[in-house]
Amino acid sequence: MTAPVFVVDRLDRVGPEFVLDGPEGRHAVSVKRLRPGEDVVLTDGHGRWAEGVVKAAEGKDRLVVGDLDPVHEEPPAAPRITVVQALPKGDRGELAVETMTEVGVDAVVPWQASRCITQWKGERGLKALGKWRATAREAGKQSRRVRFPEVADTATTRQVAALLAGADFAAVLHESGDERLATAELPAQGEIVLVVGPEGGVSPEELAVFTEAGAKPYVLGPTVLRTSTAGTAAAALLLGRTGRWS
Repeated sequence: MTAPVFVVDRLDRVGPEFVLDGPEGRHAVSVKRLRPGEDVVLTDGHGRWAEGVVKAAEGKDRLVVGDLDPVHEEPPAAPRITVVQALPKGDRGELAVETMTEVGVDAVVPWQASRCITQWKGERGLKALGKWRATAREAGKQSRRVRFPEVADTATTRQVAALLAGADFAAVLHESGDERLATAELPAQGEIVLVVGPEGGVSPEELAVFTEAGAKPYVLGPTVLRTSTAGTAAAALLLGRTGRWS
């Protein structure tokens, strides 16, 4: 995908010509400064997309798109890669979501690990989750994806264990691992679930629960990465090794 991507709610309502307005239209006209003749892609963010050509830019927030192709559907990638991300401090969570989206992760599960300093509770938690989801949407557009990653509700350790139990390959980034992720045997299909702990690490009790669910501890390499970058580095490694980047 090379043309700039814009999100529309219902692609089944897009005809031969479509008016992009509101925040997306404002971004196209006032920020991207698109002009007639330029290509654009409209998507619902769930794999459905159509390419068209700018016919007119009107005012500050109205882009008229014409010559729209029939709607295409991008199938889900295989194997599917889900990253369970422990909650980092400050805006590092949004950084993690942004970069994981850019490399191609399919789903992100926020995890309230026991050693997380950040606590998502009540309205604050809902607001933080909303920021993660908005970040995934914007990073999906920026990286020209048409299937954006799902950002799930915040998970408990038991919920993460259930997710690991159903995976075709389940891994926890942990210093106790005696195997590197770069040498692990990976499935060609199905679901890969990777757990990234908080800055304080995955606790022994959590690791025991995950191991019982069928996950194994792995290390990435000789250096120690922050929680906000470890998921992106590990996902890039998995995307290359599974052939999704080939």
